[in-house]
Amino acid sequence: MAARRDLVIVGAGPAGLAAAAEARDHGVDALILDEQPEPGGQVYRSAARVAERRPADLGFLGADYARGAALVAEATGVERRQGASVWQIGPAARDGRREVIWSEAGQARRVAARSVIVASGAMERPVPVPGWTLPGVTTVGALQVALKQSGIYPAGRVVIAGSGPLPLLLAEQLRAARVPVAAILDTAPSGRMATAWPLLPMAALGAAGTLRKGMALLRARERSGVPVWRQVRDLRAEAGADGSVAGIRFRSASGEEQRIEADLLALHEGVVPNPQLTRLVRADHRWHPAQRCFHPVLDPWGESTAAGVYVAGDGGGILGARAAEASGRLAALSVAHRLGRIGETARDFAATGPQARLLGERALRRLLDALYPAPEWIAAPADDAIVCRCEEVTAADLRSVAGHAAGPNQAKAYLRCGMGPCQGRLCGLTVTEMIARARGTTPAETGYYRIRAPIKPVTVDELASLDTEPAA
Repeated sequence: MAARRDLVIVGAGPAGLAAAAEARDHGVDALILDEQPEPGGQVYRSAARVAERRPADLGFLGADYARGAALVAEATGVERRQGASVWQIGPAARDGRREVIWSEAGQARRVAARSVIVASGAMERPVPVPGWTLPGVTTVGALQVALKQSGIYPAGRVVIAGSGPLPLLLAEQLRAARVPVAAILDTAPSGRMATAWPLLPMAALGAAGTLRKGMALLRARERSGVPVWRQVRDLRAEAGADGSVAGIRFRSASGEEQRIEADLLALHEGVVPNPQLTRLVRADHRWHPAQRCFHPVLDPWGESTAAGVYVAGDGGGILGARAAEASGRLAALSVAHRLGRIGETARDFAATGPQARLLGERALRRLLDALYPAPEWIAAPADDAIVCRCEEVTAADLRSVAGHAAGPNQAKAYLRCGMGPCQGRLCGLTVTEMIARARGTTPAETGYYRIRAPIKPVTVDELASLDTEPAA
């Protein structure tokens, strides 16, 4: 029989760690499952170890990153399993519990939980341009992972292409680490200031500190001396003699085609919720036009339409690390109240701080969505661009069936797009938007892949081990 817990938290980023600390404070028996080797998530990846063993690196990674070590310490006392990859959350049983199954050290394990908090975070939006599968082409987030987790610095001619706060942050971190950046290709479209300006007062009121940091990053970019090309489009990475990226072609604001040499290209067009687990439990989702992605439908405490399954952090909508902490605490408070560990009045009082934080961060996010919208060409890649990296399906292949495919699931049957190891993570949004355009419908009407377990590759040995797994 599977072990039983009050609460299972999937993910040990800011949302998961904050939820765990709050749950522990109210006597909730919680278990954290995180597939990374260390806690912290993407934002605070390896923060505790870096603070202990590489404190000098905190100088360029920044004070915000250093906060991760304190958050890891705050969740002390809650059982946490690192290297635990969750691949199934089952339907609610008669008693309301859901079976959570994961793989760890080559063995599958399971636990029955009264409630589940999905804190699996966000992923970088795929940028399907020609050449994005070449060696030497990566993402801004991947470079940050290398810096934080392993202290690995990029070498050669580094080019950052995209828009949003994260490229600004990476450029400043590389400058502080004395890693030269050859060029910045800013893909933000023109005219966005007119839309964003009316949103500035509320953002300044709700998240003044974060806004000041963003303005400082913009000023640092302008003072850095790094060449900045604006309103870039028609991006294309070109291979050199050794097959890795050697140059980048693009059109600048003037419409003229440009080419620059590069040894490493880091792409970024914002982040989107990681939908796999919320889709797996059949929670309802809605299309978010400003962020051009699907969000799970949540109540004010973060509970989805799948009873007992909560979503905390960027997996429920992109708001940032501080908002993720707040949403994790709210979800844990709701779980504790449902278990009878805290009264309604005490729950509501404890929620006032996190709720105020969320209000402020939402105001800031509306400003950022207006300033850095995903460019239209994201949904209209060049014919030779690979859309599904796992199955090597090109945009031309998808266009050949998009007009008569009822949606992504039928396109999957035709082309195998979405059937590889990533299970559609890297092609899902592009496929949805391309089919919607071809059929003259909306992404909401077109829908998304139907996600089934296992959502991660699982061996036959791991499946067989479920009969003999130790108690969780």
